[in-house]
Amino acid sequence: MFAVTLWLGNTAYLYISVSFAQMLKAIMPVAVFFLGVAAGLEAMSCSMLLIMSVISFGVLVASYGEININWIGVVYQMGGVVGEALRLIFMEILVKRKGVKLNPISMMFYVSPCSAVCLFVPWIFLEMPKMESWSFQPFVLTLNSLCTFALNLSVFLVIQHTSALTIRVAGVVKDWVVVLLSAILFADTKLSLVNLIGYAIAIAGVVAYNNYKLKKEACEESPENFKLSTTGTPSSSKSYSV
Repeated sequence: MFAVTLWLGNTAYLYISVSFAQMLKAIMPVAVFFLGVAAGLEAMSCSMLLIMSVISFGVLVASYGEININWIGVVYQMGGVVGEALRLIFMEILVKRKGVKLNPISMMFYVSPCSAVCLFVPWIFLEMPKMESWSFQPFVLTLNSLCTFALNLSVFLVIQHTSALTIRVAGVVKDWVVVLLSAILFADTKLSLVNLIGYAIAIAGVVAYNNYKLKKEACEESPENFKLSTTGTPSSSKSYSV
């Protein structure tokens, strides 16, 4: 799934603009939520579904701009969205449910070579024939590799301590940065009042999500604390206060 995400997601940028790609990525939180429910990692609730919809709608509005629709690019991007959602769900299952006690560096040690092997086959047929006219700057490629390593490491760390859904909600901030930088560097996105309204809607969704998670954790901890206090087992003052 990591290889699928890299291949399809990067290929999409050859056909569609950055703004349109971010518009399609707006459905990612909802996709991760539904897949998480199917895998038993998330509980279905109208509140969470509404929050995910608000976040997706906010990013959708924020990414609104001049869009040149290319259906080949749309297919590639949607395939990348599904691959990314499944990748996050599978990582959470491995780390949390299956008891795979690997730190982020060890996880990358196993995942990255597998992804390279999976990408090698399509590379032979699709990209190698074009390599004769291909040129790159080693310094730029090195910086790109370092950024990719830092990104993957941070994703593993966040999923290890939170959930796949949380990393996608946090990814909203990354999408904002992409849209802003594309407007500054490539001028393919014109920020307007509509974009700012979209940012505000997405921020409201993130705040609502954090509040929902905090309340849910508080409700899950309360019965435990009450049980400890009633059995007479030494516990913290927080437990006895409950």
